[in-house]
Amino acid sequence: MTRSWRYAALADRHRALGSKLEDWNGMPTAWTYDSDLQSHHVAIRTKAGLMDVSGLKKVHLHGPHASAVLDYLTTRDVSKITPGRSAYACFLNEAGKFIDDGILYRTGPNSWFVVHGSGAGHAALSSAIAGRNVAMLFDDDLLDLSLQGPLAVDFLAKHVPGIRDLKYFHHMGATLFGKPVMISRTGYTGERGYEIFCKSEDAGIIWDRILTDGAEMGIIPCAFTALDLLRTESYLLFFPYDNSEMYPFADEAPGDTLWELGLDFTVSPGKTGFRGAEEHYRLKGKERFKIFGVLLEGTQAANPGDKLYADSKAIGVITCPMVSTLTGKSMAIARMDVPYAVHGTKMTVEHESGSIAAIAHTLPFDDPEKKKRTVVG
Repeated sequence: MTRSWRYAALADRHRALGSKLEDWNGMPTAWTYDSDLQSHHVAIRTKAGLMDVSGLKKVHLHGPHASAVLDYLTTRDVSKITPGRSAYACFLNEAGKFIDDGILYRTGPNSWFVVHGSGAGHAALSSAIAGRNVAMLFDDDLLDLSLQGPLAVDFLAKHVPGIRDLKYFHHMGATLFGKPVMISRTGYTGERGYEIFCKSEDAGIIWDRILTDGAEMGIIPCAFTALDLLRTESYLLFFPYDNSEMYPFADEAPGDTLWELGLDFTVSPGKTGFRGAEEHYRLKGKERFKIFGVLLEGTQAANPGDKLYADSKAIGVITCPMVSTLTGKSMAIARMDVPYAVHGTKMTVEHESGSIAAIAHTLPFDDPEKKKRTVVG
């Protein structure tokens, strides 16, 4: 196991499933199990799967200045987020470049819960609260168990009254198997799903009961790497694996604009004054690349880092590929030169096995109208 500084409360359960608990974000994480990743993908797309995504960093902000801090640091107008609701937001640096993303949960008038990834969000928050009337608490006693898939609501409805009424990007306090939890209708799969935040000491009971009681519904434990299959289909980016931190430009510091990543929708209409705002708006129309999809011929999976070619020149790079056993399609997320990021553009993927014919494809591949994750009832 990679040396990590964070404690994995479910480590023994992950090891029993075959995980070697590699590091992610400082947390020992079940990247793989002994079972087939494709079976995890199928379960989440057709039934439901349970994942431990506790490697996400979880921060509480409390105090009169908490909202002001988040309003400055993120792209969302936090005044529009009322208690019980949440929003996906991005963090930028002064140059208007993406440094992290996360979900902002409003838990009270002066209270927030921020869940973010492996970027610089934590450092930005720590710096911004200096001299402000706000307290910040990093909470690693709170685990995040993600139950994702079309049957997730049917399972939870047996145990949590009102769960069917919980709307997309809303959250609620509840009791699950006699333990206090916060359930959020969010996830990272493109499916209708729920994130269950629970105390570390309760995580084992909740994990076991979901898998035991849900077995007859086809609910299975799913490894972290299964998210790559799901996110490729659903256009969900993963810092730094889709970013210039991994695929740098020559003679340029790392950093991508929201326009390039397709995340400009996270900026609330008309919002100004957030960190990097002037540069963000100035850089519109100056995209060096676009995040776009690639659909390959046949069923050979591309590799991360495979180059894209068209008109006898390199025009991009694959960042996250997958082959779906459900659709039989080989597809990928790519960083692509802007003129070629047009649906149907012909290109080739230069793979270790040779050239593979492909076309540029709009994202997401799966459920482009996002009806599954937002369905009501």
